[in-house]
Amino acid sequence: MAATDRLNQTSDILSHSMKKTDSSMSIVTAENPYKVAVVGSGNWGTTIAKVVAENTKEKPELFQGRVDMWVFEEQIDGTPLTQIINTKHQNVKYLPNIDLPENLVANPDLISTTKDADVIVFNVPHQFLGRIVSQMKGQIKPDARAISCLKGFEVGPKGVQLLSDYVTQELGIQCGALSGANLAPEVAKEHWSETTVAYQVPDDFKGEGKDIDHRVLKQLFHRPYFHVNVIDDVAGISIAGALKNVVALGCGFVTGLGWGNNAAAAIQRVGLGEIIKFGRMFFPESKVETYYQESAGVADLITTCSGGRNVRVATEMAKTGKSGEQVEKDILNGQSAQGLITAKEVHQWLESSGHTEEYPLFEAVYQITYENVPMKELPSMIEELDIVE
Repeated sequence: MAATDRLNQTSDILSHSMKKTDSSMSIVTAENPYKVAVVGSGNWGTTIAKVVAENTKEKPELFQGRVDMWVFEEQIDGTPLTQIINTKHQNVKYLPNIDLPENLVANPDLISTTKDADVIVFNVPHQFLGRIVSQMKGQIKPDARAISCLKGFEVGPKGVQLLSDYVTQELGIQCGALSGANLAPEVAKEHWSETTVAYQVPDDFKGEGKDIDHRVLKQLFHRPYFHVNVIDDVAGISIAGALKNVVALGCGFVTGLGWGNNAAAAIQRVGLGEIIKFGRMFFPESKVETYYQESAGVADLITTCSGGRNVRVATEMAKTGKSGEQVEKDILNGQSAQGLITAKEVHQWLESSGHTEEYPLFEAVYQITYENVPMKELPSMIEELDIVE
């Protein structure tokens, strides 16, 4: 193909993409502007709250301006963190040196934060979700909608469950998910990136302008520096968002051992195969194309394996010989490396369902993290893998 033909083809693709974007970003209004609340104020929670508050301020025809963000109250040099956020408009502990919109209000009371919200954005470490939703039962609007930014699964008597499904089951509200190649500090600094929001419009949808749909969610999360694609595949982006953290631990192990980029690439290749297999096996409603077409799929895997918390923790584990739990405490300033918890949850589910041998990388990460298997054994633990069916 000649260079001019390639340029024309690229132009056609970009023009088609812009038409789709223009359509999804066309003017949307609400009969009663929607109130938005964010549950969680870590670095990613605060970043998403910043994005949302910027949009609610700019779109009064669609959203109420004030966004409440639930903050687990802490004392910072004797001053409540909520007070600091509401006066200095910075989250000095979890997202320092980033100015927050003045319409973003830190609230230490979970029920006060969420009771009147039409859209609730969950963004907390997933091990705390059960405790949080139990407090919210019967305390929120019955027709509220939710988006989960959490990464992980709920594993219990009912098997492995998406966190969005868990929210729907426990609170009786429709819940979608947000996931993508999004390192919080970069998004907070307004460096361009993209993400995926997945949401299935429920059977009790009240109609355009009266309820949350894809166009409303696009308006809520899309920024000039944070591009959003809205799809239906909640399962696909949730699975990719959870399991990429387990793969990232494997990348951190080989990085800490000094094995270089080739080894990290091998871990990512194997990991992507296991992510897709897991989705097809346990969540057949998920779409394979989500894993390679969306930001929430392979792009998120690459980003997370290049520099996220899980890689940092695993790298330090390899260098120091310390446990994941200890390293997490040492270097994450009170935040969580979700891969540590997800690796255990996935192992428990695969063991109970008799499928551990089909997921050698996931199992190897678990064995290294929790059973003291030497990291140098990792290549031999996955070398027999055949992911082609």
